[in-house]
Amino acid sequence: MSSNQIAPNDVASVSERLAGWIETISTDAVSARTSATTRDILVDIVGLCVAARDTDYVRAVKAAAEPGDHIIIGHAERVSPSSAALINGTAAHGEDFDDTFEGGPVHSGVVLVPALIAAGQMHGLSNARVMLGMAVGIEVMCRLALTLPKAVHKAGFHPTAVLGAFAATAGICAACQADRKTTANALGIAGSMASGIIEYLGDGSWTKRMHPGWAAQSALRAYGMAKAGFKGPRHVFEGTHGAFSAFAPSITPLTDKLFADLGQVWVMDLITFKPYPCGTMVQPYIDCAIALKARSVSTGGIRRIVCKTAEGIVHRLWEPLELKQQPPTAYAAKFSVPYGVALGLVRGHADLGDFTDQSVTDPELLALAAKVDFEIDPGNPYPAAFTGHVRIEYEDGRIEEAERGHMRGGATEPLSRQEIDDKFRANMRFGGHADPDAVLALCDRIASGEGHDAIIRELGQK
Repeated sequence: MSSNQIAPNDVASVSERLAGWIETISTDAVSARTSATTRDILVDIVGLCVAARDTDYVRAVKAAAEPGDHIIIGHAERVSPSSAALINGTAAHGEDFDDTFEGGPVHSGVVLVPALIAAGQMHGLSNARVMLGMAVGIEVMCRLALTLPKAVHKAGFHPTAVLGAFAATAGICAACQADRKTTANALGIAGSMASGIIEYLGDGSWTKRMHPGWAAQSALRAYGMAKAGFKGPRHVFEGTHGAFSAFAPSITPLTDKLFADLGQVWVMDLITFKPYPCGTMVQPYIDCAIALKARSVSTGGIRRIVCKTAEGIVHRLWEPLELKQQPPTAYAAKFSVPYGVALGLVRGHADLGDFTDQSVTDPELLALAAKVDFEIDPGNPYPAAFTGHVRIEYEDGRIEEAERGHMRGGATEPLSRQEIDDKFRANMRFGGHADPDAVLALCDRIASGEGHDAIIRELGQK
């Protein structure tokens, strides 16, 4: 019996079962639809990295980087592999404009694209292997989110950060054609690197932005250590002190969601591409508010604005209510339903330029946000779907109302390829890039599996 096999009477652990699938996965196993989804995620993330490249938080992470020869997307500087993954992941997630997965929620592209771009350079991978690694990692991340619905957030952790470390490790192992033993050990090691608390919700500080990059750089370490022979715990997920117990103690993990039709059905194809640069669950409320503005409803004489909401999002997007009604920073405003509703009703849009220090002090927006309150809807389907509801109650008794049963950009109402590419172009221009179409063509070359890491390196050119 080889060292990569399990004894006949032993039951494979969760990590070993995942490793068995990863060991056998090939580029041929990825459907055309899943390949297209992976391509769109790559395009979206590259555009977001450029959009955020001149922000203060990206400059801060760059200043702390170690030297090396790995690219930072949209920058001339070169840094170490880990620093590249950290910076690119931070930039991609910094404006909260990245893909999301209803059913989690998790943001996968911001972890997997930076991790695989760094791994591709580090290990000299073909672009076909890089794209396979992205697809595998994104799929694992979405399935882990389905395994622990709502529970990671409930425990005070950021699912993108925690689950991202495992997912990026899985993706790198797939791209590098790691054997089963190496992958299982790498996942075990990643369990001690997974982290990310959600205390940033209290003051709009920056740590959420770095979570995907931290997960991505952790995965590089986990794979490298496992390849060198370092051992991780077999039962890193389901063990007494494993990730499921540590990060989601309130539920029994739905492990069947992790393995049901794995490799046959790609749940990542249901990923949502955001139309607005803010928290995922805020977006249907913005759409409701924009719909009301399109009906020319008045913003004068309003007694109050009431939104039906899921109990599971209250602690992140509604409380403390006074803070959400008057966000202390532009970043905090991205996780405020009252601010998002005010934007939709007053401006009729929610763009990158609407989440600035100037906008969050706009008296008209704040006056309206102060009238937004919520009521919990016990029948809300969250996290299976992200919904929105806005009811305006006027002093004279009139009521205006709008409702959405799903998030625009998701499986029910997906963004078209044209809309995704147009979003990319707008983000590139926001970041000061003069030729978005040239970079879009470069992304398509990578997504097609053409060439090796030399093409990826072109993403680091301004």
